[in-house]
Amino acid sequence: MTKALDGIRVLDMTHVQSGPSATQLLAWLGADVVKLEATTGDITRGQLRDIPDVDSLYFTMLNCNKRSITLDTRTARGKELLTELIRRSDVLVENFGPGAVDRMGFTWERIREINPRIVYASIKGFGEGPYTDFKAYEVVAQAMGGSMATTGFADGPPLATGAQIGDSGTGVHCVAGILAALYQRTSTGRGQRVRVAMQHAVLNLCRVKIRDQQRLEHGPLTEYPNDSFGDEVPRSGNASGGGQPGWAVRCAPGGPNDYVYVIVQPVGWRPLTELIGRPELAEDPDWATPQARLPRLAKMFQLIEEWSGTLPKWEVLERLNAHGIPCGPILSTKEIVEDASLAADEMVVRVEHPERGPFTTVGSPLKLSDSPVEISRSPLLGEHNEEVYGGELGLDDEELRLLRASGVI
Repeated sequence: MTKALDGIRVLDMTHVQSGPSATQLLAWLGADVVKLEATTGDITRGQLRDIPDVDSLYFTMLNCNKRSITLDTRTARGKELLTELIRRSDVLVENFGPGAVDRMGFTWERIREINPRIVYASIKGFGEGPYTDFKAYEVVAQAMGGSMATTGFADGPPLATGAQIGDSGTGVHCVAGILAALYQRTSTGRGQRVRVAMQHAVLNLCRVKIRDQQRLEHGPLTEYPNDSFGDEVPRSGNASGGGQPGWAVRCAPGGPNDYVYVIVQPVGWRPLTELIGRPELAEDPDWATPQARLPRLAKMFQLIEEWSGTLPKWEVLERLNAHGIPCGPILSTKEIVEDASLAADEMVVRVEHPERGPFTTVGSPLKLSDSPVEISRSPLLGEHNEEVYGGELGLDDEELRLLRASGVI
């Protein structure tokens, strides 16, 4: 069966997480992703290793379905080969520090001259302005994109979220830009520049908090559990902050992830009062309507927790779902890896690797009916040098030998 991006060649000059997460998605959609690495390899091959001398899970889980070639782009021959690779590619993706690719001699003007149809995507920490040259990491992007200021409890410090919204979240935004540029190319015949900044991507994901910043100008945010408000959106713990109040309530036996997140919709209030053994609250004017409950949200979730705390989270889930009450147990990473339904839906996948053996990775969340995804292992460093340089660029065996001997590949 063909894939959505069959025929699209991606020259992947990314490393660490934000760029590799983008190019892995493109590979899953069917693009031929050629990961170009320095001869020492992507730094994450050796970071956070759990098994000595084999590629780390940090690398293997972000570089599936790709090919790997090595190249020293500082050498004259390396620049010639990079020029040829650019000429043969539809997309170039990089996430080096600001100006790094320019300093290699490959400005956007030069790249466009080599291949007018190429889509050239760059991921940086920040957009144009005073932060442009700042280095960025995952949590730096969370800090400066609005996430940390709004995550945590009001009486505690700002917190980072475990979801990698700064890196992988930016990668997803980058893919959207690349796909749009490829589609526009079908009518214009031209490639274009795609720029995505980690700060911007996190800010985009914090959109509803910026909504609340403006609502705050007109009074307290009554759906928040906070007792007082200043002129900034406060951290609100586990409150949903949306139109329907929600909270994580403790369950038995009280372990660190023995919680269920419960949303109290208007229609769910009556069955909820019956479940928690307080049916009179369904008619009590102090509790009967969402507006009446707003000043009592903390007490409402306390009452729910007095009931849920006597039951395992899976039983709480079953009882709430029986009444159509939105809820979800807090699943630990162990529970997610062992979840049979996620494995059946190919979201938790076992992959064979020739050096480290089998490992578990997260499958593709993109389910296309005509473009199924089969997860294949990440490539070894330079595994496809002969295939790409010899089979596709036409270098003979002797030149390949010399390039290897001189450290160009």
